[in-house]
Amino acid sequence: METFFTTSEKIQHIIKSFNLTKTLFVSSIIIGEPHIGKKSLARYLFPDVPIVSGTDQDKVTQALEKYDELIITDFEKLRNQNNFDFSNKRVIATANYMGNATLIDDLFGFIYTMPTLLERPDDVRYLANRFTQEARATLMLEQLDINPQAIPLNLSKNTLSLKKSIYLYLVQHTMQSDEIEEVLYHYLLKHMDGNDAYREYLGLYEKPLIQAGLKKFGSQLQLSQVLGINRNTLRKKIHEHKLD
Repeated sequence: METFFTTSEKIQHIIKSFNLTKTLFVSSIIIGEPHIGKKSLARYLFPDVPIVSGTDQDKVTQALEKYDELIITDFEKLRNQNNFDFSNKRVIATANYMGNATLIDDLFGFIYTMPTLLERPDDVRYLANRFTQEARATLMLEQLDINPQAIPLNLSKNTLSLKKSIYLYLVQHTMQSDEIEEVLYHYLLKHMDGNDAYREYLGLYEKPLIQAGLKKFGSQLQLSQVLGINRNTLRKKIHEHKLD
């Protein structure tokens, strides 16, 4: 059975409302940004109900003819929505935006708006822990001691960017020198061009080197000694890379 964790009062209200109306053949739609858990919530509430995507018009039409209960994701992508008749059926739809508000109001007895991850900090912490465990297993880093709360999380695209930021963090913090060289090789193979490529791409090496040194030693004098370069040269490079 699909699990769904939330401490959001708005989502708990949606769950409660669905549970109260489960015995009624009334259609409902959950609207909200992409990748906030709309589909997971629908599957959690109705685990045995068939599910189809609004990206496939024919499959939706066939499913509506075959089933009295149906989950339709990406409802906004369906064409000719005004031709659908949900009488004597329970359709649970999800959509990334409202679309035709009058038509949505005619088709669905209940319309719910689901909050983004930015509005659900406790849910973010739960998902960060879950995705971190998943990433460690996938990348075979089970022995790595990592605090999920130390990972900078990107919530711009909800769970999509959240999950990506965790995987990137783990990869970036466990790569060995030969793996870094391999990444740079493929990047340069794809992008290198022009008549001054050496100078153009030198920053790929210099900038992180100086950034890490400033962070680690906190002193330009000490860093210049560690790097074995003149302090004035270091100042110049700091200015060139806009690190001051």
